[in-house]
Amino acid sequence: MVLEKRWFRWLRNIFSGFLLYLALVDLNVFYLFGPSPSVNELRNPQIAIASELYTRDSVLIGKYFKEKRSPVRLTDVAPVFVDALVATEDIRFYDHHGIDLKSALGGAFSTATGDKRGGSTITQQLVKNLFRTRHTQSRGLLSKIPGLRTLIYKTKEWTTAVKLEFNYGKAEILAMYLNTVGFGNNAYGIRVASVTYFNKEPIQLTTEEACLLVGMLKATSTYNPISKPEAALERRNVVIAQLGKYKSLSQAQVDSLKQLPVLLDLSSKLKEEEQDSYLRTAAKESIESWCEENGYDIYRDGLRIYTTIDSKLQSLAEQAVNEKMREIQRRFNNHWEGRNPWVDEDKHEIKGFLQNYMQRTPVYKSLKKQFGEDSISIDSCLNVKKTMRVFTWYGERDTTFSSYDSVRYYLTLMQTGLMTLDPFTRHIKAWVGGISHKYFKYDHVNQSKRQPGSTFKPFAYCTAIDKGYSPCDRFYDQPVHIKYSENGKNKVWSPQNSDWVFTGYHMSLRWAMAKSCNSVTAQLTEKVGWDNVVDYAHRCGIKSSLAKVPSICLGSSVVNLQEMVNAYGTFLAEGMYAEPVLVNKIYDREGKLLIEFKAQSKRVLDEETAWLMVWMLRGGMQEPGGTSQALWEYKLYWQKNEVGGKTGTSSNHSDGWYLGLTKDLVTGVWVGADDPSIHFRVSELGEGSKTALPIYGRFMELIYEHPETGILPAKFPAPKEKIKRQYQCGNAAPKAEADSTGIIPAMSDSVTITE
Repeated sequence: MVLEKRWFRWLRNIFSGFLLYLALVDLNVFYLFGPSPSVNELRNPQIAIASELYTRDSVLIGKYFKEKRSPVRLTDVAPVFVDALVATEDIRFYDHHGIDLKSALGGAFSTATGDKRGGSTITQQLVKNLFRTRHTQSRGLLSKIPGLRTLIYKTKEWTTAVKLEFNYGKAEILAMYLNTVGFGNNAYGIRVASVTYFNKEPIQLTTEEACLLVGMLKATSTYNPISKPEAALERRNVVIAQLGKYKSLSQAQVDSLKQLPVLLDLSSKLKEEEQDSYLRTAAKESIESWCEENGYDIYRDGLRIYTTIDSKLQSLAEQAVNEKMREIQRRFNNHWEGRNPWVDEDKHEIKGFLQNYMQRTPVYKSLKKQFGEDSISIDSCLNVKKTMRVFTWYGERDTTFSSYDSVRYYLTLMQTGLMTLDPFTRHIKAWVGGISHKYFKYDHVNQSKRQPGSTFKPFAYCTAIDKGYSPCDRFYDQPVHIKYSENGKNKVWSPQNSDWVFTGYHMSLRWAMAKSCNSVTAQLTEKVGWDNVVDYAHRCGIKSSLAKVPSICLGSSVVNLQEMVNAYGTFLAEGMYAEPVLVNKIYDREGKLLIEFKAQSKRVLDEETAWLMVWMLRGGMQEPGGTSQALWEYKLYWQKNEVGGKTGTSSNHSDGWYLGLTKDLVTGVWVGADDPSIHFRVSELGEGSKTALPIYGRFMELIYEHPETGILPAKFPAPKEKIKRQYQCGNAAPKAEADSTGIIPAMSDSVTITE
């Protein structure tokens, strides 16, 4: 009798101690065990769902995910899959309350004898997947002890599984499990797995296909049907046998199904979800701070993100880029055939250029770690030929390149960036960051900063107009020498015109800007002050740091395409400035609108100044020798349509720019190689009117050919109020004093920034 009481007390104490242990773990006393899922998390479990990115007109253009997942309902899954899952993973699933003691004890015994066999129920596996109980964030102080770590996370899974069973029915638990479990190859959830491996929806799975997927759950890498088909087949047949064991299949069906081969259909891997793009990256960057401030994870919270991009305009922009960049690349290759295109200011090849560039690559740095100062071994590895796939304008091609060959090839590919803006809403309508995001991640819209050349000149003229000058005020096209001080040193700046000729013409400001006359722009800048030019550029929307020197008027400081387009938008928007908007609306996974981003406008220019700047930009088409007149080659003049714009070319023709305006849109295009030492040798091929302008012309031509875009040919609006200053001025004007030829000869050295 005494012995029985002693045993009873002993068992009672063990049971009480176990309950106390469970409570300590669940409450995370003294932070020893790590947090367990809260009541709210249990009642509202959040499955990681990809966020979706859409155009303004609801076209899906990308997804953000770390776990590729697309949730389904239990009724959307073939019943045989559920039967195979229960028969293989948890045969007593419908009988237990989260923990199967018999299976757990069997699993513990098999592990102790060296035969690791899982004893977890489907509910416990769901807890592990759903609440990441084995993740670093779920660990407490005792997790540093290896044996205790395993016991603690197992305990959490037991207690949480029981809680789940009391909060949800078996069908709900199965549905959550099917949407969270991983099947390898970044396929999470039954739908993504079904499409990844068989290119079909889960309701269409056959018995042998369902068994293959269930078999993978034991170890997705070990039984991966793509990389290890024999092991996957063997494991699939084990699952088929389980269906026979528990009478879901007859023995004849089991024997027949085991003879079938593993047949996969990998033709569809949800590519629309996997493709990265310049747009996808830019959109993510634009809302990162908002997500962080408001507690959203773009990779897990299933947000629906709507951009301002118009899918039709985006498609036409990409078409124009592809057509014209193919031509530009062909012209570049022909121009440099048989020669290396990296040259200095004196047009001499830069010695050691390729070798120096190679030293900045990851492959060189890796070899450097391996071989140290053994340059012979490093060069030997860099010259080894290997098969690789490369980008070409005729599709991806397999070729045999060494590392040096590869770098040489990619360095000589011309790049581009294009952005289109509605200046009134400040909505970005099209965005092309480069020629191929798959091969070139660098975005030439918002990441690349280059010298804008003469596309920067309008800010000098804007400064003058806002300070009272008229488009008809005149300056002589003649040599100019500007004295200034920089960093305590006295300097003289003597710019040349692009053709190295001073005409002596008494030019109106509109004509001078249209013809891109450097000498007049420099004189005007001296009059209004180059520090004021910098100020007006910043007012209009230039964010980059600008040097306060005379040459700023010719684009000597680097900027990016996005800020240039937005700054030109200020002219068209009647002097109102706002930050450009790429993401317009964000909804949560339930469809609730979380935020709508709207441009916050402020006045930075007088309306008359802004209208006159658009009038000045129209001069590129209307004034004699206007640099935009190559646009006459394109069908842009339906219904007396009007276009304005400005070309730009940086030193040695490394960068070609075009900024174009119509009544509705501002579009900017940049063209050049990623390294500015690589460029055309002559202006006839490399200036903005020959590289960037054709892309703009073709893009607008395509838009007008597709009236469904809603962008139709039209004139610029008339001024809302009478313009007080003279602006229709003509160009008949006497020349300055000149020699017998009537031309004032060049008198000074060239600057490096010309148009």
